[in-house]
Amino acid sequence: MLRRELEYFLGAVRFFTRLPVPAWVGHSAEALNGSARWFPAVGLVVGGIAALVYLAALQLWPQPVAVLLAMAATLYATGAFHEDGLSDTADGLGGGWDKLRILEIMKDSRVGSYGVVALWLGLTGKFVLLATLDPALVPWALLAGHALSRWCATLLLATMDYVREDLLAKAKPLATRLSPGALLVATVCAAAPLAGLPWPQAALGLLLALLATVWLAAKFRRWLGGYTGDCLGATQQVAEIAFFLGVLAQWPR
Repeated sequence: MLRRELEYFLGAVRFFTRLPVPAWVGHSAEALNGSARWFPAVGLVVGGIAALVYLAALQLWPQPVAVLLAMAATLYATGAFHEDGLSDTADGLGGGWDKLRILEIMKDSRVGSYGVVALWLGLTGKFVLLATLDPALVPWALLAGHALSRWCATLLLATMDYVREDLLAKAKPLATRLSPGALLVATVCAAAPLAGLPWPQAALGLLLALLATVWLAAKFRRWLGGYTGDCLGATQQVAEIAFFLGVLAQWPR
């Protein structure tokens, strides 16, 4: 039981990042489907890397530089996997007029103007928000933001249908609906780091991340009838930014 779950977790690490995993980790369809529950746990790993880089860099450089290096570390660790999904989704929804055309654009490896703008806004937005946040809260925000945003993407796996049929599609191995038990595991992993933040900021961040997810899910249902791997990446990125917005928000006095 424990070895199987460890294999699922390491399979998720291999699928969603470029981090090395032991050679004994299998490649079966069952293991790939089981790995979806550990999506937020992978966020803890990626967020942990970012937090460590931030704390180390903060000893030598100002906060904006430390944030920039932390972001670079996450991009290196993931291979910009989710940023690519955000770019493709923006191009597809921005330039397509029906389901088939949107999917065709999203599959195209070239980046269009909508994708460039989305990438710029996403990366710049995260940098500005984290560079403005209380320095002591940034490590917890990174941990919680990466885990929670991946949980938001997991909600699409649990509630929506997969719409691509080609075997090379990014999310094909994860297209099986999550069970309630698997969703519970994902929820626990996503909720744990929220405890490191003041509860009003954590609650508002959670609320904004959920609202962003609901908004995107509605667009995906309307235009595609479900989700693709790019949609999962876009959801992760937008939910992460929305979470940081909530953590940074100042309550009116």
